[in-house]
Amino acid sequence: MSDTKTPGDKKVGGGKTLTLKPRTETGVVRQSFSHGRSKQVVVETVKRRTIGKPGDTKPEPVAEQQPVAPKRAAPPSKPAAPARSSGVVLRTLTDEERNARAHALADARVREAEERKIAEEEARRRQSREAIEKAEREAAEERKREEDERHRREEDAKRKAEQEAKKRFGEDAKPAATPAASTTAAPAAGPGAPRLGTAAPRPALEAEDEETPRTRRPGTPGAPRPAAVAPKPTRSGPPKQRGRLTLVTAMSADEVRERSVASFRRRTQRLKGHHADEAKEKIAREVVIPETITIQELANRMAERGVDVIRLLMKQGHMATINDVIDADTAQLIAEELGHTVKRVAESDVEEGLFDTADDPDTLTSRAPVVTIMGHVDHGKTSLLDAIRSANVVSGEAGGITQHIGAYQVESPSHGKITFIDTPGHAAFTAMRARGAKVTDIVILVVAADDGVMPQTIEAIQHAKAAKVPMIVAINKIDKPDAKPDRVRTELLQHEVQVESLGGEVLDVEVSATKKLNLDKLLETIGLQAELLDLKANANRPAEGTVIEAKLDRGRGPVATVLIQRGTLKIGDIIVAGAEWGRVRALVSDTGQTVQTAGPSVPVEVLGFNGTPDAGDRLAVVENEARAREVTSYRERQKRDKQAARQTGMRGSLEQMMAQAKTAGRKEFPLLIKADVQGSLEAIIGALDKLGNDEVGARVVLSGVGGITESDVTLAESVDAAIIGFNVRAHKEAREAAEQAGIEIRYYNIIYNLVDDVKAAMSGLLTPERRETMLGNARIQEVFNVSKVGKVAGCLVTDGTVERGADVRLIRDNVVVHEGKLSQLKRFKEDAKEVKAGQECGMAFENYQDMRVGDVIECYRVEQIQRSL
Repeated sequence: MSDTKTPGDKKVGGGKTLTLKPRTETGVVRQSFSHGRSKQVVVETVKRRTIGKPGDTKPEPVAEQQPVAPKRAAPPSKPAAPARSSGVVLRTLTDEERNARAHALADARVREAEERKIAEEEARRRQSREAIEKAEREAAEERKREEDERHRREEDAKRKAEQEAKKRFGEDAKPAATPAASTTAAPAAGPGAPRLGTAAPRPALEAEDEETPRTRRPGTPGAPRPAAVAPKPTRSGPPKQRGRLTLVTAMSADEVRERSVASFRRRTQRLKGHHADEAKEKIAREVVIPETITIQELANRMAERGVDVIRLLMKQGHMATINDVIDADTAQLIAEELGHTVKRVAESDVEEGLFDTADDPDTLTSRAPVVTIMGHVDHGKTSLLDAIRSANVVSGEAGGITQHIGAYQVESPSHGKITFIDTPGHAAFTAMRARGAKVTDIVILVVAADDGVMPQTIEAIQHAKAAKVPMIVAINKIDKPDAKPDRVRTELLQHEVQVESLGGEVLDVEVSATKKLNLDKLLETIGLQAELLDLKANANRPAEGTVIEAKLDRGRGPVATVLIQRGTLKIGDIIVAGAEWGRVRALVSDTGQTVQTAGPSVPVEVLGFNGTPDAGDRLAVVENEARAREVTSYRERQKRDKQAARQTGMRGSLEQMMAQAKTAGRKEFPLLIKADVQGSLEAIIGALDKLGNDEVGARVVLSGVGGITESDVTLAESVDAAIIGFNVRAHKEAREAAEQAGIEIRYYNIIYNLVDDVKAAMSGLLTPERRETMLGNARIQEVFNVSKVGKVAGCLVTDGTVERGADVRLIRDNVVVHEGKLSQLKRFKEDAKEVKAGQECGMAFENYQDMRVGDVIECYRVEQIQRSL
C-alpha cells in the first residue's frame, strides 16, 4: 500500500521505522543588487505546527508544554520506623556524632551570616555605583539635550536667514518677471469655455514662494492657470545614496547633511555685497619709541601689519626682516608716515623721579650740619675727632694713619648735633677726600702748626673749592715747641685762603688734639657757620643719601655706611644704590646700637643689600621690587658696556689713540686684589695705575671686597696673577688651593707698604740697562799660526789694560769687522789675567781667525744695570 499525504492516515508498510518529516519547504527567490545585478537564492519556509480538526479554518497554536516539577513530599512528623523488608537495621547517632553535626551546623550558620553580610555590602556598593552611573547618564543626557536644543536653534536661525534671503531675491525678481507673464498670457475665452492657452512659466524664485497670498482686482478676470504638469514618479523609501560607499559614508548614513559655517559665511558676504569693501576708519595712536626697537614690536604698538612696515623700509632702500632692530629715528619716520604720533623715550628714563625731586618749603625742617675733616697725613685729623668724640679710634688704626672713611655724630653743648666725616690724608685716597667734600656742608682743614701746608693740604683746598662749601681752618699741634701758627696762615695765602685775622672771610681756630685745647671754640665756630647756612631738609619723605663706605662682612653680608641727606630711612624699605638693591634688614648707628629709623644728616650702617655697592653711589628708596630691579638692571647693563668698551679699546679721542699706541707692546703685571672696604680698594687701584710707564704696567684682573676665596685662587692660577689681600685673609680652602698651585698670597694692612712692594716687583719686569766701560786698546804687530790653537795675534797694548774674558772689537781701517770675546791672553808663554799699556802679549779670539797686521783691538766690559720705576 502506497503512502498518502493525509496527515491522519497511518503508513502501512512492512516493518519500516516511523519517522517525522521536517516542517520546512524550499523555494527559489531572485535577489536584486545595485547596478542592475541579480541573483537567485534558495530559501526555506518553516511551517507552523497546529493542532485542530481537519475541518477547522483557524487553527490555534499549541502552547509549549513545560515539565512540571514533582511536588516534594512533606517530611514526616515522626521518624519512620526502620524498614525491615531488606533485613538491615539502621543504627542511631552517638553523642560525638551528634555534637560534631551540631558544630558543623553552627559553622554553617556563621558562614552563611558572613556571606550574607558580604552580599549586603556588595549590594550597597552596587547601588552606590549604579546611582553614580545614573547621575552621569542623566548629566550626559542633559548635555545631549542642550546640544540638540542648540543645534535646533542654529538650524532655525539658518532657515530663517535663508527664507529672508529668498524673499529678498524674490521681491527683486518679481518686477522683472511680471511683464513677461502678462505679454505671454493667452486671452481668456467666454465664460465656461475651456482655457486653451498656456501662460509662460513664472520665475523660479516666484514659484518657490508659493505661500504668499495673491490678490486679484475686482471685476478683472483671473490670471490663466498654467497647464497641469504631470508629477514625476517618486520612489518610495529613502533616497538612493550617491557616491562611493566608504566607512565614513556608511557611519554617517543616518546623519542629515548641513551647510558648513564657512559656506554660510561666504553666502553672507555675497549678500552684503559692497558693504564689506568699505575702508575702515584709521585710528591714530601715540607710539612710545625707545632708543632701539624691533620691527615686530613697532608694528604691535602702532596696531599695523608687520609687512606694511617692512614695505615702507624697502621703499627707503632698507631690506629688513620682522625681527630686525631699528633705531629711534627710523622708527619715528615710519610711525609718522603711517599717521601716528611719536613719543620718544630713552633707556635712562627709568631713573626719572628717583633723585632730586623738589620739596614743599612748608615741609622743610632744620637738620644737623655735615662736617668733613680734611688735611695732610699725620696732621692730627683723627686725633682731633677723637678728642671731640671722647673716643680712641687712633689706637686701632694700622701704622697710625687713617685708611678708611668714617662718619660720626657728636652732640654739641650749644648747637645740638653735628655729623663729622673723617677722610684719610694719604696721597692714594684722593677719591675718598673728593667724595667726602661732595656730601659735606662745611670743610674743616686741619693743618699742623709745626709742619705747615703740605701737598694733601693743597689737594683738600682744591676739593673744598670744587664742592663750593665754606671752610674752617683748624691749626693743630699748637702745644708743640716748634709750632708756628702764623707761618701756616701766611702759607695759606699762596693758595687763595685768607683767614679772618688777615682780613679774609675764612674762620680759623688754634687747637690741640692731645691737650684738648679750644675744642669748644671749634664747635662754636661750626655752629655759627651752620646757622648762617640755614640747613633744612624734609624728613617726611622717602629717604635719599650717599654711600660713604661699603664692605662685605662675613657674618652680616654686604654692609654700607650711608649718610642720609633727605627723608627718613626705615627698616623694611626697598633701596637702590648703584647697581645693587635690597630690603633694609637692620640699621646700626655710629655707636653700634640698632635703630629703627635714620633721618637727615644721620650716618648709619645699612644691612640688606644683595651685593656690595660702590662707595660714592647715591641711595634712594623705591616703591616696589619691580622698580628696583628695573633701575639696577639698567645700571648693571651700563656698567657692563663701559667695561667691555674699556677692554676692547674702542677708538676715542686722539689722545686716547696715542696712549693706546704707546702701551700696545708693554709688559703687564697681573694682580688680583681683595680689600676690606670699597674705599680702600679704590685707593689701591688708583695708586697702582700711577706706577706704570711705557714698558710695564699693572693690570688688575679682579678686584673686590671680602675674603680671598677658592675661586679667586683658581682665577689667579689661570692668568698667572699675584694675589694681594688688604686687611682681609684667605679662607681655609683658598689657602690649601694656593699651596697646591704654588701661588703666594701677600697680606698688607698699610697702603704704602703694598704700593712699594708692587713697585719693586714691577721693576723686575723692566729691561736692564746695558752700560759699556772701555778697558784699553792694542795694535796687532804680527800674526802667528800655532798648532792646535790656530792664529794668535802678537799685540802691543797702546793704552789702558786688556783683560782675559773681556769683550773685544776688531777694527780695520776704522771699521768694526768683528765683535766677540778673548779666548786666550798670554804673556811670555804664560797665561795672563791682564796686560797693561806698553807691554806685549798674545791674543786669540773665540771662533774667529781672520786677523791682519795693523788691526786695532778694542777691549771693553759690558755692565747691566737694573732699572726701577
